[in-house]
Amino acid sequence: MSAPVADIDVTLELVERLLRAQHPDLADRPLRLVANGWDNTIVRVGDDLCVRLPRRQVAVRLLVNEQRWLPAIAERLAVSVPAPVRVGAAGEGYPWPWSICRWFEGEIASLVPVVERRAMAGELAEFMNRLHVVAPGDAPANPVRGVPLAVRDEQIHDRLTGGKLEREDELRALWDELRTAPEWTGPKVWLHGDPHPANLVLRGQPATLAAVLDFGDLTAGDPATDLAAAWLVFDAEGRAAFQAGIEADDATWQRARAWALAIGTAIAVFADIHPGLADAGEHAINQVLSAD
Repeated sequence: MSAPVADIDVTLELVERLLRAQHPDLADRPLRLVANGWDNTIVRVGDDLCVRLPRRQVAVRLLVNEQRWLPAIAERLAVSVPAPVRVGAAGEGYPWPWSICRWFEGEIASLVPVVERRAMAGELAEFMNRLHVVAPGDAPANPVRGVPLAVRDEQIHDRLTGGKLEREDELRALWDELRTAPEWTGPKVWLHGDPHPANLVLRGQPATLAAVLDFGDLTAGDPATDLAAAWLVFDAEGRAAFQAGIEADDATWQRARAWALAIGTAIAVFADIHPGLADAGEHAINQVLSAD
């Protein structure tokens, strides 16, 4: 398995041309390639900004969603998020919109020992509480996040019979148990959609939550999708602290554990493409299979 081939080769030279044409006051800042991700290229611009450019056409809609919705969402959050501070348009041979965002100093949570993540459990719970408000009817749709678990059943079963994961029999049995939880009947609320530790930036000792990254899966639906962070991010002690800050019934936590299984096994399957997440996938699997 390999990462998708980029539709556009985003180079530092291209970024410099785009900045000079559309944001000339930033054009002389030093540029540094940070990541060529699954969907986007991230280039640091000086010390305090970064440019986020889709490298695949399918990612353009996700970036446009962030540009439209994140500024308003950010206003009610107590944690920094990558709401664009400026936007860019097609030009200089680049065909799509792009964003300029703040650069957040800190350490990605997936690189921080699990025991040290416990300190920010309450802050992450508060982030979820502030984010999970009723979303408008035209919030972005997402076919694989915030939906009833039954929608994901065939895909998850295919993943758990592919021979790529250890303990597949245990995972299938647990999924079959968890997916029987009653469906969410409340209003659709805003969701981050991808609450794994590589999307959290921590700072200091003890660790505080400095920023939540990558709202490409931004959508509305069942809050249990985001509450999967209880297993994706924490151990049992951290999970208890996180859950103490969230008002949710047992059925919601059951669905959240199912979402942690779904997201965690996806991370594990793609660990050869994103080796930095290999430990995160193993951690998630171990946590969802542990007795709670």
